[in-house]
Amino acid sequence: MLRVESLTKTYATGDKALNGVSFDVPPGEVVGLIGPSGSGKSTLIRGINRLVEPSSGRVLLNDSDITRLGRSELQRARRRMGMIFQEYALVERLTVMENVLSGRLGYVSFWRSLFRRFPQRDVDKAFALLARVGLTEQTDKRASALSGGQRQRVGIARALEQDPELLLVDEPTASLDPKTARQIMRLICEVCREQALPAIISLHDVLLAKMFVDRIIGLRAGEIVFDGPPAKLDTSILTEIYGEEDWTEIHDDGHEEAHAPELSHEERMAGLT
Repeated sequence: MLRVESLTKTYATGDKALNGVSFDVPPGEVVGLIGPSGSGKSTLIRGINRLVEPSSGRVLLNDSDITRLGRSELQRARRRMGMIFQEYALVERLTVMENVLSGRLGYVSFWRSLFRRFPQRDVDKAFALLARVGLTEQTDKRASALSGGQRQRVGIARALEQDPELLLVDEPTASLDPKTARQIMRLICEVCREQALPAIISLHDVLLAKMFVDRIIGLRAGEIVFDGPPAKLDTSILTEIYGEEDWTEIHDDGHEEAHAPELSHEERMAGLT
């Protein structure tokens, strides 16, 4: 179970990205995080695993207070939090299998990782995960040769290879066409329910959130203004989250395009360990 208590992030400029955000996510629940650009969605996702350091508040994952951990303890805790990025964060020159196995880098010795000699149980699990995400035939193909949807499936398999207790997913569909976006959302939600994994998925696409997630949290200016089931996300609440607009229909004929932010070294490592 994930518990976020009064999480706040204030930057050196005085700008407050998060302002006392609190919520729980029980096992197997998939939460969609929506809100306008600058509302704090990505800051919240990255604050939970401390890729962005919170100014105050607590993040509790099962028996661990993530916000109180030292550097080495935090590295170990991040193994338990699978991260799936909008821009995939794959190593392009490596094969699909090698990218999936990189999810075990935090568990094996330096020499094993250097020579890519992973325990057989890790390899067996990687094969099973690739079958689950529909990439059995792509095992030996380089990541650079894959489509966007296939790359995102590799990212999902890599995150699951970590044996995570939580999935953090930052805009997984923003670079995908509508059909592929639905397939990826369906896959993530199915896997979370199969494995009783709690998940938080940051999304620009309100329709996708309403179609697939169990619960929606709406952020505006770093604060929660809605927390409830998708069926309760009516026009008045959408106006409160995003501002005045004609919300009488939500069309599914396209997606907002979002520029993928460049990953820092620490973010890339969080996706690989």
